[in-house]
Amino acid sequence: MTIAEFRHVSEAQYRKDAQMFSSGMEIGEIPLPSRATAGSAGYDFVCPVDVEIPAGKRVVIPTGIRAIMDQGWMLMLCPRSSLGRKYGLRLSNTVGIVDSDYSHAENEGHILLVMEHSSEETVCLHAGDRICQGIFLPVGLAREADVTGDRVGGYGSTGK
Repeated sequence: MTIAEFRHVSEAQYRKDAQMFSSGMEIGEIPLPSRATAGSAGYDFVCPVDVEIPAGKRVVIPTGIRAIMDQGWMLMLCPRSSLGRKYGLRLSNTVGIVDSDYSHAENEGHILLVMEHSSEETVCLHAGDRICQGIFLPVGLAREADVTGDRVGGYGSTGK
C-alpha cells in the first residue's frame, strides 16, 4: 500500500533555504530518501550540504526534500543512532513530526532539520552523509469538533 512519496522542493526554495552554506549538492543531485534493506522501517535522508556544527550550537539543515502523503499519516524524523553515539548529534526537538498537510505550506513543505550536539568539539557533516531517517506512521485522532483550518505557513507555523 502506497501512502506517500518523496519529491524535491523547487530549486528556488532550496537555494533560499541553503543560502548560508558555501558548498553542497545541487537540488537534482540530492537522492530521495530510501530504505537501506527490505526490513528497514526508516527512509534515510542525506545531508545535501557541508556543515560545521560548533560545540553546543544548532544548525538548520535544508534537506531539499518534501513528503507528499495521504491524510491520516505523518512522517516521524529521528536522528541516526550512530551520529548520537559517535558525536552526540541529535535533532534539536528530539523527534520531528511532518504533518500530512505540510507539503501545502508556503515553503513547499521543505523538510528542515535542526541539528545540535553535546560534544566539546566541532562536528563536520559532509554532503552525502546520512543524517536522519523518516518513518511513516498512521495518525490516530481523538473525538473532537470538526477541524477546518488550512495550513498556510511553513516550518513551525501551526504553533503561532
